[in-house]
Amino acid sequence: MSGLAAVLFDMDGTLVDTEVLWWEATEEVAARLGHRLTDADAPEVVGRAVEDTAAHLVRATGAPDPDGVAAALTTAFQKRVDEGAPMRPGADRLLAELERAGLPFALVSASPRSVVDSVVGGALAHVPFAFTLSADDTERTKPHPDPYRTAAERLGVPVAACVAVEDSPDGAASADAAGCAVLVVPPPPGAPGPDRIFADSLEGVSLEGLRRHVRDRKAPEADGQPDTRVNIPGSYAPPGLCTITFIRVAALIRDTRQTRAPTRSSS
Repeated sequence: MSGLAAVLFDMDGTLVDTEVLWWEATEEVAARLGHRLTDADAPEVVGRAVEDTAAHLVRATGAPDPDGVAAALTTAFQKRVDEGAPMRPGADRLLAELERAGLPFALVSASPRSVVDSVVGGALAHVPFAFTLSADDTERTKPHPDPYRTAAERLGVPVAACVAVEDSPDGAASADAAGCAVLVVPPPPGAPGPDRIFADSLEGVSLEGLRRHVRDRKAPEADGQPDTRVNIPGSYAPPGLCTITFIRVAALIRDTRQTRAPTRSSS
């Protein structure tokens, strides 16, 4: 297996903390359509493309115009992103390490171009990505392999020599299907794949760890032996099939609501 040639980063929830912003935007649009968003909606909201979440809301509410719902979601999300999206822990340090090493890295997002440009012009303005890809730049977006295959082609490197850094089931599935090695932060996004490693946050991830992952990974047909997994500090491979959970997102939403709740003065 060849060495690490490039790192391909997801954006929302991976480099910038936009998970709650997306949930709030969806919650706002759902309410307009007469639907109260709950944890049961999370699999169709968290880490999903705009069109997927719009289709879910259409099914849940009977709204006649999926394109209109998608546009409303994008507008509501864009408004929140424009107000600021904080960096995820460890993201700045890892990006700086890659830059110092001269290793190419790019942004591969399932968000619309308008949202990507807003974040890249704001929270990520200091990051020298080789380029950015949005949902508008490929015929199909995540979970299809098109975004990661396109990114590798644009960089002129083998897709198998790329590590994709993801946080969602659709994103990890996209990178898997393309042939990338995959680092999932935070875990778990679903069942462990043969080329996936997991870390609690980017704070424990290093360039050397990513290089080891690409160097030591095995092709599925290599020799029939168990796949080699790389140990990144603070990382683990969940045993067996993992149920997709959204406990972290739910906790963030609860914290946000508590923060915004008006303080009652004692009489």
